[in-house]
Amino acid sequence: QVQLVESGGGLAQAGGSLRLSCTASRIILSINTMGWYRQAPGKQRELVAGTSGGSTNYADSVKGRFTISGDSAKNTVYLQMNSLKPEDTAVYYCNAKFYGVNYWGKGTLVTVSS
Repeated sequence: QVQLVESGGGLAQAGGSLRLSCTASRIILSINTMGWYRQAPGKQRELVAGTSGGSTNYADSVKGRFTISGDSAKNTVYLQMNSLKPEDTAVYYCNAKFYGVNYWGKGTLVTVSS
C-alpha cells in the first residue's frame, strides 16, 4: 500500500510559478508509475504529467511549462509549474500505480488569477 501527501498548492497570478510536492510512504523507485492529475470544476480528472521508468510524459496543454521530477532520497515527486494560466486552476492530485493498483493523494488546490 502507498500513502501520498501533496503540498504546495495555493494562489498564483497568471504568469507566476508554483511547485507541488508529493511525498510517498514508500520508496518511490519501487513504484511503477507516478504522476500528477488535475480536476477543474465541472470537468473530468486529467493527466498532467507522469513519470515511469525514467521517462516522462505531459499533457499538451502544459508542455514546456510544467516539469515533473523526483527525489528518491525524500520519496518525493515534484511538479514545477511555470507560466501559469487561469485555466490551470484545479485540484491537483498525486497518483501512484503500484503492482497494478492506483493510489491517490487527497489533492491540493491551485488557483491562478488573471
